[in-house]
Amino acid sequence: MLHWALIFFVVAIIAGVFGFGGIASASAGIAQILFFIFLALFAVTLIARLVRKV
Repeated sequence: MLHWALIFFVVAIIAGVFGFGGIASASAGIAQILFFIFLALFAVTLIARLVRKV
């Protein structure tokens, strides 16, 4: 999932450089959502592993 967030971030940067503001904004929004989902899943997995070890 982090891979997809990075891809959308790169697409947003490239679109911004070429002047496509709408596409850049949408891609940046998608990248941000995917990144926060990744962080949430990572935190849940980390907590689950810590609880299982004890």
